[in-house]
Amino acid sequence: YLAKDEDGNPLIPSVHQRPVLLIGPPGIGKTAIMDQAARECGISLAAYTMTHHTRQSAMGLPFIDKKVYDGNEYTMSEIIASVHDKIEKTGIKEGILFIDEINCVSETLAPVMLQFLQAKMFGNTKVPDGWIIVAAGNPPEYNRSVRDFDVVTLDRVKYIEVTPDYDIWKNYARKK
Repeated sequence: YLAKDEDGNPLIPSVHQRPVLLIGPPGIGKTAIMDQAARECGISLAAYTMTHHTRQSAMGLPFIDKKVYDGNEYTMSEIIASVHDKIEKTGIKEGILFIDEINCVSETLAPVMLQFLQAKMFGNTKVPDGWIIVAAGNPPEYNRSVRDFDVVTLDRVKYIEVTPDYDIWKNYARKK
């Protein structure tokens, strides 16, 4: 998703980049995988656990700005704002927005998560260009609050099942 042509344009335009959905048991290392991938690619990582969010914090809350006397303004999603903060802090314009426990959210937040995966937006705020969306969740046998994704949503993501493999881990650990 980060590969560019000689003019600096993405080889796969962001509109055609499907979010990655990692499904695996808790503690298997889904977040660690994304952290390592970001470091190896020289990009940023913004990670959120969605079970700590409400619909309002994900979408952005309305507020009255003290500088505006005749109307309201809306904040952008706290999550999208953190991506912009990360860009400003690091100067790195590309990154991974990692959303964990996406299939364990409340009933009111579930439609927001589906919109996020399908449109790469929270409310009317778009994920900045150059940021890859990776979501993670747990299989139902590990969490009773897991929600299944419908076929349409699954068709719009790159689904990867993460499974433990002791032999692979042991070989990796010996080399490191």
